[in-house]
Amino acid sequence: MENPENPKQVGRRSFLKGGLMGGVALAGAATAGKAMAAGDPLITEVQDWNRYLGDGVDANPYGTPSQFEAHVVRKNVPWLTSDAISSINFTPLHALDGIITPNGLCFERHHGGVAVIEPTAHRLMINGLVDKPLVFTMDDLKRFPRENKVYFLECAANSGMEWRGAQLNGCQFTHGMLHCVMYTGVPLRTILAEAGVKTEGRWLLAEGADASAMTRSIPMEKALDDCLVAFGMNGEALRAEQGYPLRLVVPGWEGNMWVKWLRRLEVGDKPWQQREETSKYTDLLPDGKSRRFTWAMDVKSVITNPSPQAPIKHGKGPLVLSGLAWSGQGTIKRVDVTLDGGRNWHTARLDGPSLPKALHRFYYEFDWDGSELFLQSRAIDEQGFIQPTKDQLRSVRGSNSIYHNNGIQTWYVNKDGGIENVEIS
Repeated sequence: MENPENPKQVGRRSFLKGGLMGGVALAGAATAGKAMAAGDPLITEVQDWNRYLGDGVDANPYGTPSQFEAHVVRKNVPWLTSDAISSINFTPLHALDGIITPNGLCFERHHGGVAVIEPTAHRLMINGLVDKPLVFTMDDLKRFPRENKVYFLECAANSGMEWRGAQLNGCQFTHGMLHCVMYTGVPLRTILAEAGVKTEGRWLLAEGADASAMTRSIPMEKALDDCLVAFGMNGEALRAEQGYPLRLVVPGWEGNMWVKWLRRLEVGDKPWQQREETSKYTDLLPDGKSRRFTWAMDVKSVITNPSPQAPIKHGKGPLVLSGLAWSGQGTIKRVDVTLDGGRNWHTARLDGPSLPKALHRFYYEFDWDGSELFLQSRAIDEQGFIQPTKDQLRSVRGSNSIYHNNGIQTWYVNKDGGIENVEIS
């Protein structure tokens, strides 16, 4: 078992060869929990929380999770990068439910550390092929009509370690470069209209105010479609690590394009070919050539519970399987799950909002008989795109890439309920 927090355990895992279980007996709806034994002191005796008064209303002016949820945090993998300033941490997907990620758990990806910007000193400039160059303050931007949209954000390198086989043991580490929040902001097209884009303006360069001066080229068609210039997330101001006071939202496209601490938008007639779209964020193919401008995030899913960080502890009986599915092409039409590594598939139950370019929550309830399981999920989006197996993906893309790995993930469940990241071939 690879421990992603142990730098000594970084070797490639061997692929599983066969050994798949046979059929799994499925039961109907989960039965009610067993009654607790009579005389349980947690029922019959007065507990401290019944006996003593708690804190008053102002004990925590900004609310925080219960102390008993202190383990639900973002986590870094120290050996992935040489320095935490240009690094990443991961959303604890296995510990969450629904589709909205709490602000304090949204993964972080920085190229020059977190910029700390006084909002009254922040400016957004528009220049290049425009009728009138403009500079906006934050107060200026908040006078424009605004929208509230729920979108997922996924780093292009999410699942990147898995290209050559099972590596990191936990969906937090294999798929946790992902979150989904409600953004509040001004449509980018509204701001561009204020400046007036010239006819020859076909591309937009977005630039951040952090020490890395992150810059990405965006085609004008996308800029005028659904992009936002956002200042809020989940009803409050952006967190500092999420680009406070201003960031770009590029729905359905790779997270590197969602420039944080947004300070400048330049209109041009061709892409700028910046470092983050040439030497980085391109897809290396088997023949040595690279795909570039592969912006959209393909249809993808993962079972979040049970999973390596969320083993089965209750033994045999009713079990609720839960996971997430998403697509940069729109909504999720269906999710199938398998308990036996792909021999038999079952349609999962989608629950909660189904919004374009947002996370979708799925469930599958069954009775676990204590036998070995090979859990997988397979998502299908509204455009008809089907999530591929890892071997199908490698047959086209090879195994030298880092980005855009949307292959099907496998969790092996042993008879004791312990779970491990594996690959079936």
